[in-house]
Amino acid sequence: MSQESSAIDCFNMKTDYQRTFRLDARSPQKVLYVQGTTLKANLRRSAPPNSMFFSVKCTPNVQYTIDPPTQMTSHLSPITLDGKSMLLITMSSASQHENDSKLTVRYYGQNKEVLSNAILHLTALEISLDVDADRDGVVEKNNPNKGSWKWGPDGHGAVLLVNCDSERRYAKQLDTEVDYIAKLSDLRDMSEMVLRTRGPAKLPDGYKLTMHISQSDAESIRVYSPRPQSHSNFLSGVSSGFTTVLTRRVLSGQVPYLGGVAETSFYVEGLRFPDKDFDGLITINLSLLEPICRGLPETPIFTDTVVFRVAPWIMTPNTLRPVEVFVCSTSDNYVFLKGMKNLVLKSGYKLNICHEYMNRGDRWMQDELEFGYIEAPHQRFPVVLDSPRDGKLLDFPYGELLGPDFGYVTRMALRKDVSSLDSFGNLEVSPPVTVNGKEYPLGRIIIGVAFPTTTKGRNMTKVVQDFLWAQKVQEPIALFSDWLVVGHVDEFMTFVPAPDRKGFRLLLASPDAGYKLFRGLKNNGHGQAKLFEGRNDQKPITVDEILEDEGFQAENNYVQSCIDWNRDVLKRELGLDDGDIIDLPILFKLEQDTDYEFRAVAFYPDMVNMIVLGKSLGIPKPFGPKVNGRCALEAEMCSLMEGLGLTCTFIDDFASYHRLLGEVHCGSNVRREGFDFKWWDLDM
Repeated sequence: MSQESSAIDCFNMKTDYQRTFRLDARSPQKVLYVQGTTLKANLRRSAPPNSMFFSVKCTPNVQYTIDPPTQMTSHLSPITLDGKSMLLITMSSASQHENDSKLTVRYYGQNKEVLSNAILHLTALEISLDVDADRDGVVEKNNPNKGSWKWGPDGHGAVLLVNCDSERRYAKQLDTEVDYIAKLSDLRDMSEMVLRTRGPAKLPDGYKLTMHISQSDAESIRVYSPRPQSHSNFLSGVSSGFTTVLTRRVLSGQVPYLGGVAETSFYVEGLRFPDKDFDGLITINLSLLEPICRGLPETPIFTDTVVFRVAPWIMTPNTLRPVEVFVCSTSDNYVFLKGMKNLVLKSGYKLNICHEYMNRGDRWMQDELEFGYIEAPHQRFPVVLDSPRDGKLLDFPYGELLGPDFGYVTRMALRKDVSSLDSFGNLEVSPPVTVNGKEYPLGRIIIGVAFPTTTKGRNMTKVVQDFLWAQKVQEPIALFSDWLVVGHVDEFMTFVPAPDRKGFRLLLASPDAGYKLFRGLKNNGHGQAKLFEGRNDQKPITVDEILEDEGFQAENNYVQSCIDWNRDVLKRELGLDDGDIIDLPILFKLEQDTDYEFRAVAFYPDMVNMIVLGKSLGIPKPFGPKVNGRCALEAEMCSLMEGLGLTCTFIDDFASYHRLLGEVHCGSNVRREGFDFKWWDLDM
């Protein structure tokens, strides 16, 4: 782009920015003009006494108009002066030298005698603080929308990442916790901001450029700039090559004016995610300050503004491609681990095993953490959300996962406020859906809470709920899960990919489907077939015994009513039809918990609590009644899933997970690729 066309672009961007100034008919003035703005002076206000007329002349780089317009074709001749006469001044290009342009206003008396001259010596300067406002990964020049944010594919506004990974591999610490840049790779996690200037070699004496932010925004960002290169800086390391311009404690900092045609890069670092007290929007200002008099504060004569939105943390549903699987190794889960290894190897993904020195006997990999990611046009990386549960796996997310381009975030809560519902088996996300014409291309977060009418039920802690709601892009849905002993939504629901309809199916645990299956077995002469047959750790029970137990039937009727409540919520909030839902034959039993409340647990391994790896499903082995040598529950599950092109692998988790009130999904976790859809393209 030529200097001339760039100047025109800048002019077009800022023509609505008017700066009022005073003419001085007593002595010449030196005025610094910022290109693209308009200088505005009241001609009567500055006129000497008895002035009746005025005239204007200027050098070629200066343009002016008079408002209200006059009938005169030449402003070199005296023009009648009235109280409303305004002089509007612009300049067409940046100055090469200080005071290289001039404008004179001559005032006349009653007989058109010259009373005085107001002389302006003008220096034109181009200033633009630029960001990637069109979200294409490049900091463009003079985007007219850089000072605001708009969602949607035709939206605008720059994106900022929370720098929540750790470039210091062997000195584990979040990059947000240190106020220096240790590696150049850390710049990829920040958003570039460029100061572009054009003008004389230096600013007039006393003028300076400052960058500034509000106190509230200072809690959310840091801004770095490269130091001038020197041999000593090069030898002393990367951190000495950058300086902090803005921090939590420094709200305003002077930035250099380099003279001529120049660009200075700054790097903006996000420090915190959107939350209840932070909407995610950040404003950074660049001001040109003018000196008034020694000992008095400078005053701003021009301000350029850019706006960033901090990227939200985004969860990934079962329909996205897996990258790697995480499980724990404990002293008693060899059988489970063998089944998981075979499944993951067959599916072609990476398996990560957290050994006992790290998990300390805590096997619930799903409950400790949730995988997600953050994204800007120039960078994307995974971020693990650490649960406030803080079991013995509490060191794993920070100690083992946090690293270069692998971020970490958590929300701390008082121990008295944390319940089982704060474990992340109680945090899921749907695939993309459309509900009553409103699209959710990143799906919707799903959490479990207490029943709306209860006064003493358990709930997910408020700090976590506030965090999830504040991310905006996956609007949460609250289900009723407190009817379960453990209280997690993954105990009665999951999603699997499908080749038709909406691209997925919602799987729901269904006691009704279980009783229907068992009644069919009885009618076909298999009433004496036994569940748990061959297990030494569980007393076998026949199909007939299950069907004859009226109390057990009543318990499952209650469970079915709880699941039906959630079914209706999910249909309404996800825009589902009954054809989008598959009921799985799973029975529950009620137990009295430590609060003397009756809550439900799965009677046999809960097949809905599965791991989804593409088209391969890892399902808890249910140990159901055998018909012709095959488990009837497994056969039913295969029949339901194979119609969707999915393969079922049944994993024995009975002793090491089911008896401890968890299953395959509870004991595993999957990091998945992010969405192709860009979150900033959402229509909000």
